[in-house]
Parts: sequence; C-alpha cells; structure tokens
Amino acid sequence: MISEQVGKISYAEVIRQKVAAYAQLLKFRLSFLVSLSAVFGYAIAAGDAWTTINLIWIGLGGMMVTGASNTLNQIIEKDSDKLMRRTSGRPIPEGRISIWGAFVYALFLAAGGIYILGNVFNFAAALLGMFGLISYAFMYTPMKKVSGISVFIGAIPGGLPPLIGWVAYTGEIGMGGILLFIFQFLWQFPHFWAIAWLMDDDYQKAGLKMLPSAKGRTKFSAFLVLLYTFLLIPMALYATRVEMIGTVGALVLIMLGLLFLVPAFGLYRSLDGKYARKVMFASFLYLPLAQLTFLFG
Repeated sequence: MISEQVGKISYAEVIRQKVAAYAQLLKFRLSFLVSLSAVFGYAIAAGDAWTTINLIWIGLGGMMVTGASNTLNQIIEKDSDKLMRRTSGRPIPEGRISIWGAFVYALFLAAGGIYILGNVFNFAAALLGMFGLISYAFMYTPMKKVSGISVFIGAIPGGLPPLIGWVAYTGEIGMGGILLFIFQFLWQFPHFWAIAWLMDDDYQKAGLKMLPSAKGRTKFSAFLVLLYTFLLIPMALYATRVEMIGTVGALVLIMLGLLFLVPAFGLYRSLDGKYARKVMFASFLYLPLAQLTFLFG
C-alpha cells in the first residue's frame, strides 16, 4: 500500500515537473504580457463594442503565437543558452525537454494560435501573427549573433501584438493600428537595450550582440537609449492629430514619456548600470499605462 502511494506521488511529481517545464518553455509570464498588448489593441479598436469572450480569444491566440516564437527561439539558441547564467536553467539546456518535444510543442502552439486568429477573427490577423512568428524566430534570433541590428529586426514582430488586436477587430491595418505599432516598436529599444546593458557580460559569453555599439556599454549605446525614449514624447502629439486620444490623454502620455526619459538621461550622463535598471523598470510601467491611456483617453 505504501509503495503504491509512493509510486502515485512520484508519477504525479513527474507530470507536475513536465508541465512546469513546458510552461517555462512557453515563457508564460512574458507571453501573457505580450498577449495583453493584443488585447489592448482589440479593445482600443472596438471602443465600447468589445465582448469579454473576444478579448479572451485574442489573448489566447496571441499567447499561443508568442509561446511558439519563444519555443523556437530556445530551440535555435540551445547552445547559447548553456553558456549564460540567466538561461542555463531553461528546459532544453538542462535536458528536461528534448528538441523534438519542443518542436512539436511549438508547432501545436503556432497552429492553434494562428487558427484562432484566422477562424475567430480574420485572415489578416492570422497573417500578421504568422509573419511575427517567422520574423522573430528565423530573422531576429539568428541575427543576435551577427550584429546589434538584431534589436531593430526584433522590434518589428515585437511591435505587432497591438496591431494584430486592432486588425482582429477592424479587418484592416488603418492609421490607429499603425500608431499603436509605432508606440510599441519605439518602446522596445530602451526596454531591451536596458536589459542588454545589465546582461552584456552574459551575452558576450554566448557571442550575442544586443547593444547597438560593438564595444558594448558605451556613450553611443546610452545615447540611443535616450533618443528612442525621447521619440515616444512627440508621438503623443501625433496621436491627437489622428484623433486616437484627446488633449488630456496626450498630456498623460507626455508626462509618462518625461518620467521614462529621466532614467534614460541618467544612463547617458553616467553610464551607470543602476540607471539601466531604472530604465528597465520604467519601461515595464510605461507600456501598460500608455495602452490604458489610449483605451480611456
């Protein structure tokens, strides 16, 4: 009787660990946050016409496509991940999930996510989701070993989620969708370069070139962080011209941009990693608050 219980507990633990490994492969928290951008894009396009079930569907479709992209990224970078402290504990480097198992999982997520976008919503949304997956996994990922230009390439699929949400409701790209894309496209540069600044030593071990300067933590890299953070501010004024937000909303976006700019300027002035950390945390706050401003402003 005791041995049977131990066996049952052991089997249950194996299942639990396997589920946890696949959730880690999905990068659940990251995929969830990315899918929220698609939810915001849909809700902003729909105005008062959105329904809870459609928000759930767009969130699920976005999460599955994002999870597939993350999984393919980890398959391609399995050797690099072994070399970095931050990624060496991932399921593939540790052998908790096989390459074949991860690939089948990625196909399942990709097929499911694109099916949801195309069947529940429209072909254009599914096409954008497919483009985002392919460009992230097969253009951005390999380019990380070649040049810092990879972040520019990665910012394209990274900026698509709110546009996918917009297109899922409207069936067309439209000026509003483009504006949401541009905001998220620009936001990614200070966000990812701040992370790259903090992780540069780890990235160098794996031969990944994530900062814009080949020499790493330089004044030039800090200047570009400052520049792209600043560019978010005038975009707020443009948002009023295309009637995406009103005057109050524009003022909120400008204030958020200025607050985001403060640590970016500190990084440019001092090249101190503590400011890179502040830029990173500021980026986590800026994006959802900006999206809420578009939704209610």
